[in-house]
Amino acid sequence: MSSLESVLRLLVHSNLFISLSTTSVVVTTILLANLPLEPLPLFIVFAATLFVYTVNRFTDLEEDEENVPERASFTKRYGRLLLAAGVGLYVAAIGVALALGLPGAIYLFLPPIVILLYSVGGIKQVFLVKNLFVGFAWGIVPLGVGYYYGRLWTLEILAFAVYLTAMITVAAAIFDIKDIEGDRQEGIATVPNRFGTAATRQYSQAANLAIAAAVVAVVAGSDLPLEFLSLLAMNGYVACYIPFATPDRGPLYYGFVVDGEHVFLAAVVVGLDWLIW
Repeated sequence: MSSLESVLRLLVHSNLFISLSTTSVVVTTILLANLPLEPLPLFIVFAATLFVYTVNRFTDLEEDEENVPERASFTKRYGRLLLAAGVGLYVAAIGVALALGLPGAIYLFLPPIVILLYSVGGIKQVFLVKNLFVGFAWGIVPLGVGYYYGRLWTLEILAFAVYLTAMITVAAAIFDIKDIEGDRQEGIATVPNRFGTAATRQYSQAANLAIAAAVVAVVAGSDLPLEFLSLLAMNGYVACYIPFATPDRGPLYYGFVVDGEHVFLAAVVVGLDWLIW
């Protein structure tokens, strides 16, 4: 195993990369909504994501032993250390928000509720509800940014929240391809389990194209700035990885390539913003 692959596996298995991905969503939201970039919302989202996904590694440990044995082994070996870091950063984020009197600080208590509903409350057992739940959970990130800056009800924030919800719902269906065997054993109904991997790719690609068309239509028919067409870069990225999503793809494909869509979009939006200014 190359040193680069080892580093990437560490980032993926430790949930550091997925936390960076949600932080990238914050950056994208701020730039698309023309807001000033501040470190606090970046830290809050990073900390909350690390907490949620690290706890989820423990609640889904049995499934991971079947679906992603390497990740399960990593969790058994380093999970407690990562959980302590996740909890520590999450508590620190809450403490800072409360100390500064940030409006909406109470919403930082939502992550434990999300964990309970998803992993314990049976949300993921219901066909398609699991995918929609994940999509809505990610869609909260742009809304949280809007709330932080006092710009929640602006067209830019709401449009990006809807877009992200739709795209993550599609990505969640693709992610289920790697978990077919484990989900079957756990009795979890997913799109790949019910319709097969080929059909899942076809449906996901069709949904991806429909979302891209909706972006063009909304930008053309509303007051959204033309910069919102940069979202099509993410649709292009997704269109490229969908055909290669198969059960035999390793954790780096799903945890780095697929989850990398958010980092890719943020890089595109940052680059566009730099060119404009």
